[in-house]
Amino acid sequence: MTDALWHGPAVALVNLFDPDGGVDAAATAEHAARVVAAGIRAVLVNGSTGEASTLTDDERVTLVAAVREACPGVPVLAGTSGEWHGQAAARTRAAVRAGADALLVAPPRLGGDLGDYYTAVAAAAGGQPVLAYHYPAVAGGPVPVGALATLPVTGIKDSSGDAARLGHELEAGCDVYVGASALLGYAGWLGATGAIVAAANLVPEDCLAAWERDVAAQRRVMRAEREAKAGPGGLKAAIAARYGTSPRRRAG
Repeated sequence: MTDALWHGPAVALVNLFDPDGGVDAAATAEHAARVVAAGIRAVLVNGSTGEASTLTDDERVTLVAAVREACPGVPVLAGTSGEWHGQAAARTRAAVRAGADALLVAPPRLGGDLGDYYTAVAAAAGGQPVLAYHYPAVAGGPVPVGALATLPVTGIKDSSGDAARLGHELEAGCDVYVGASALLGYAGWLGATGAIVAAANLVPEDCLAAWERDVAAQRRVMRAEREAKAGPGGLKAAIAARYGTSPRRRAG
């Protein structure tokens, strides 16, 4: 286990857009500061919840810089995945310059040599921690658990929701962050390092309590996420209803 940047729940931040679909970095940063004030322990910018696939590289940098400024004192991670190692490395260098404390990187969707890919990303990170990202249903390709010990990463975020795989990852000796909110209490109980979840945008207090194995809070998190996904506009609409933020999406 490494000296982790944080323990417990982080937010997989939504990126907010104005009515015309433009990036609203100020509103995004304000929302990040809101959930940090509620106790959330780190912020991931430009992950899959942030509709990163719809962003230009300049927009990615603007968002990282805005959130970094708005959230002093907590780690800010940046999603910097790419379709090949050159793209991921360039995004990583830009995110570090913008103030990212760590990087979250999924493998390319079309595969390739994971060792070469993550070696290029780690070099571009300049010593900042790199987390592998396993969510092949949504973001990039798979990260085999057996490969973790051979890759220049400090840990992994796993959003698959596979409880058995989570247990296997915990034996790999790296930092493990769960990305499925339904597993918050389970992951905390098993000894995972933390979590990076979309539900923390909507119910940050319950995510924190669920991590501490509050069963009622865990059920509230699951219900809130289920209800958000059932309605039109999904999670962003639910966040807008609670906080008055923009429900505008680029993806979906």
